[in-house]
Amino acid sequence: MADAPVLLTRQTVRRLAIAKQHLAGKKPKNPGRASIMSLMRDIRYVQLDPTSIVAPSHLLVLWSRLGAFKQSELERLLWKEKKLFEYWAHRASIVLTEDYPLYQRRMKIFATGDTLWPTRLREWMEENSELREYTLKEIRARGPLPSRDFEDKSESRWKHARRKWGLRESGWSSGRDASRMLEFLFHQGEILVAGRDGRQKLWDLPENVLPNWTPRTELSSGETEYLGAQLSLKALGVATPKQISWHFLIGRYPNLKKTLGSLESDGKVVRAKVKDLPTKGPWFIHSEDIDAAESLESGDYEPRTTLLSPFDNLITDRDRTHELFDFFYRIEIYTPKKKRKHGFFVLPILDGDRIVGRMDPAMDRKKEVLRINAVYAEPDTPKDVAMPRRIADAVVDLGDFLGAKKVVYSGRIPDKWKAHLK
Repeated sequence: MADAPVLLTRQTVRRLAIAKQHLAGKKPKNPGRASIMSLMRDIRYVQLDPTSIVAPSHLLVLWSRLGAFKQSELERLLWKEKKLFEYWAHRASIVLTEDYPLYQRRMKIFATGDTLWPTRLREWMEENSELREYTLKEIRARGPLPSRDFEDKSESRWKHARRKWGLRESGWSSGRDASRMLEFLFHQGEILVAGRDGRQKLWDLPENVLPNWTPRTELSSGETEYLGAQLSLKALGVATPKQISWHFLIGRYPNLKKTLGSLESDGKVVRAKVKDLPTKGPWFIHSEDIDAAESLESGDYEPRTTLLSPFDNLITDRDRTHELFDFFYRIEIYTPKKKRKHGFFVLPILDGDRIVGRMDPAMDRKKEVLRINAVYAEPDTPKDVAMPRRIADAVVDLGDFLGAKKVVYSGRIPDKWKAHLK
């Protein structure tokens, strides 16, 4: 007979999600490589995005959790100690080298299958086998190399192939064919990112990127699901199957219902019932997190106020974010300026267990000024006279992290917050 579900409130589910993401409690003092690794083992990935109007997203995600860590420590973990590397977890991400077996499955099956997209990719790769061999030969002989070092030797240009397939052009169809080939070889695990030259990736063979101690046990699809689903759920706290599949190792849960059944039978996960959420479930919680949830249910929670990257792990699932926080968020980077409602790169404001507003900042690196173009309060923001002071402190902390000598508020500010946000 199945155990009775764990009964939780939406507030507890919110708080557990925040705590599991290292966004509650005190930040670590003098965060170094050990702090980064401890964080990564709990959240499992940090999404990469090139937009840097404030700072690259992965740096903001780490700052929100660790405070003023040194970027050089992250670089050392990536390129010297090689405890982290870049691959595809939730989009392009920084991931744990110890998790390499979880990514081998995707490398192996990339562009396989009989559906339209992988069929077209295989067709393009076959038509451009000369470019593929040339690319790998150059990397073997001269790597690590940036994409600009490769000549275009393709027989069938990528954008022309897309037109032939009846697909409209996009950012993915633009650019050099050599760059497309590098990306496809990366997804197949034949090459990896060995470093960066500015914003340019340096490509090399996996044996030159990954350390000798990298675990290389090949996992089956079922084994990948069994482990990956647990890691995803533990990073989320409490989640539905859809949320589990969307959060980590996207696309690698073809039999999730069966896998969750096995995890439930093995006592690894337990069903949960959330009293005041519209989605009835099924909801799941990892058995190792039940004590933490019960502690939070009894009020044991230490709040924190911080700003979140638009690509932060806590909010990357927009539907889940709306359900847990009553916070509707869509990034407006690709929205024409006149149609933007809040701004180009808007940072949600997390205060305790609520997202209470959003902020449109930009870092002027030449003048060493963090400019706040606008601040918005959510309509249902609770009345708390100390809240704007906490938000102001978080902005100052961000400015310090970015190297700003001052913070300038140059746009709209909610009237109830103006006394502190100046």
